[in-house]
Amino acid sequence: MDANEIKELEEVQAEVQENKFDRVENSTDNLKQKIGFNLLRGATWIILAIVLIIISHIVRQGIGVISWEFITEPPRSGMTEGGIWPAIMGTVFVTILTAVFSVPVGVFAAIYLNEYAKQGKITRLIRMAIRNLAGVPSVVYGLFGVALFVQRTGFRASILSAGLTLGLLTLPVTITASEEALKAVPNSYRHASLALGVSKWHSIHTNVLPYAIPGILTGAILGLSRAAGETAPILFTGAAFSLPRLPNSLSSQFMALPYHLYIMSTQHHNLGAVRPIAYGTALVLISLILIMNFGAIFIRSKFRGKFKE
Repeated sequence: MDANEIKELEEVQAEVQENKFDRVENSTDNLKQKIGFNLLRGATWIILAIVLIIISHIVRQGIGVISWEFITEPPRSGMTEGGIWPAIMGTVFVTILTAVFSVPVGVFAAIYLNEYAKQGKITRLIRMAIRNLAGVPSVVYGLFGVALFVQRTGFRASILSAGLTLGLLTLPVTITASEEALKAVPNSYRHASLALGVSKWHSIHTNVLPYAIPGILTGAILGLSRAAGETAPILFTGAAFSLPRLPNSLSSQFMALPYHLYIMSTQHHNLGAVRPIAYGTALVLISLILIMNFGAIFIRSKFRGKFKE
């Protein structure tokens, strides 16, 4: 064999060796990818199984007391008879008041932070403070609501104090979700409208907000569903132990499903007798929260389908 043939043979051997290394590396990457996917899939199934176990237990224990009378009647005989109608409506009222306060303020704050504020240390500090507030325990918001709304402003223990306190609780979540939705809109949408000579606000509310609405509404509804299930804030700011009538003004106290469930489960003088009512209340509360979550999913899919068209 001459020198050229030997050189060609060495090149072929080097290429074969390199292909072997590539195959080994690709095989290792595929194995790592499969392991990662299986771990994620396993974690998802574990979480889903836990949720299904909890919900199925509540359904089995509470479905027996669910009836039209249970939904539409007030409690009677020390809450051992009757229904939970005042608690349902009290939860609805305070959730609506929370939305009126937190959603507009949260959306406008997110628009300012993402579209108008100069991106510097102060803005980063504000964002960090908002994210830290999102992790504050709800009982701290309840104590703050007592100090500010019940005592300082003179609103007393009322549906207004409870709604404002829950509004503060959901405000960080609403701001964060709205800002992330605004960031997801491509900058080309902004630049295209600004190039036509329109004002910045006109560009935002015509070319940015419509495409961010699905994310904004989803975050707002998820925040409100969390507020609807909170006990500590309303415990301090306006929830009543037993009030077999609907609140007639914003300064009235009210019954609510989370607080009613807390009383039925821990504070009632005859826990054994009211245990089925507690499970029925939990089932109704979970149903309301699931309806709100499914509403968020429906709104998001509807808007996305509209924009795709």
